[in-house]
Amino acid sequence: MTWSDREIAALVQPDRAHRKAYTDPEIFDLEMERIFERTWIYVGHESQVPDPGDYYLAQVGRQPLIMTRDSDGKVHVLYNRCPHRGAQLCTARKGNAGNTIRCSYHAWMFHLDGRLESVPAADGYDGTGFGLDNPDFHVRKPLHVDNYRGFWFAAIGGDVPDLETHLGAAKTAIDQLIDRAPGGKTEVVGGCFHMIQKSNWKIFLENQLDASHPGATHESAGVAARSVENERRQDGREVPIEYSFLSDFARLGVDGWDKFGTVGYSRGHCTLEGYMGLRPDDPDTNEYVARMYDAYGEERAEEILGINLHHVLIYPCLSIQPMLQQLRAVRPLGPDRTLTEIWHFRLKDAPEAIYRRSLAYYYLVNSPSTLVNADDLFNWWKCQHGLASEGGDWVSFHRNAGQDLVEGGVRRSAPKSMSEMPMRHMMHAWRDYMAAEGAGQ
Repeated sequence: MTWSDREIAALVQPDRAHRKAYTDPEIFDLEMERIFERTWIYVGHESQVPDPGDYYLAQVGRQPLIMTRDSDGKVHVLYNRCPHRGAQLCTARKGNAGNTIRCSYHAWMFHLDGRLESVPAADGYDGTGFGLDNPDFHVRKPLHVDNYRGFWFAAIGGDVPDLETHLGAAKTAIDQLIDRAPGGKTEVVGGCFHMIQKSNWKIFLENQLDASHPGATHESAGVAARSVENERRQDGREVPIEYSFLSDFARLGVDGWDKFGTVGYSRGHCTLEGYMGLRPDDPDTNEYVARMYDAYGEERAEEILGINLHHVLIYPCLSIQPMLQQLRAVRPLGPDRTLTEIWHFRLKDAPEAIYRRSLAYYYLVNSPSTLVNADDLFNWWKCQHGLASEGGDWVSFHRNAGQDLVEGGVRRSAPKSMSEMPMRHMMHAWRDYMAAEGAGQ
């Protein structure tokens, strides 16, 4: 079928969404066109191309891109396509091209900002309209490219607001990834975890701020960790703080997650307020706080450290946990396939122990091999299969529906609830992007 704007809008109601929004291939194609190729999507962090000649590949919607750094230290974002015959210019995920990018098909050479540098047998083009200065023969750039504090985004087309306006209040996630560093800088560490999730991209985003699932989905992992904690205490041994990353799932139970508020902002961005004791009174934390005081002064340091966020969703493409120094990028591949990239960051001049603590969370909770991630992946797969059936047409977001607190365009979940407000909020943003071409608001 060919979906009209009216039919798309009807897929989202105040407290539920139709399963077709998650399963229909035509809807997915429209999502690529109207959301992922018509608003700001994350490309990468500047530290992924630290040196002149470095490049890194990324995908925005269906479009293959390259992030490069030129000899002047400037970062560029280009289409990964030679303007000659269309060959991809780079195929390795990352590397260093030297002073120029060479197309392997016919040896056309390009500067790292995309300008054509040379072609073999150039006299064969005499009188044809070809020229090194003709922009038709330069590597194309997305219509909109910008960065916020070293985090680079691209918008393939459309009339979009400037990047900072688009980010709005959600830019606090990026601010925290940088400001929590005593040295005022953050950098990607190594590569990332890549996972293909056999489920729709919206199911992943909904799960990130779903306060009612952890005690149920991750109960077994929490019980196992709590058992080890108890054994160590009985033997008089120290219990590393890392165990609490898992045991909290059992300690709080299924219905004990009602103390963590959620907030919805314009353009679909959402936050989940902090829920773990990430500032304990131990020597490593105290050393970190002292370094923050030295770097910023006590008042400003406390202002930075006082922001207690567990998750920030920059709709539709990012899930950031700033206090845990990690970022997940969402790259939809199909209505039932989603690639997620999980990146870990190091805070400049923070104690090594603080980095190791956050790295432990990265491995224990979010790596492809952890039981916690396996629990989620299995449930998302089951959701996708269930939604493909004729067992019902609607996905329910009824928990605390009608109880949201709205002020100044900001939507907050009802106090002491495990509200499904973020799911409702994101689906309403989805409808606004999808139901009117180019709206993207």
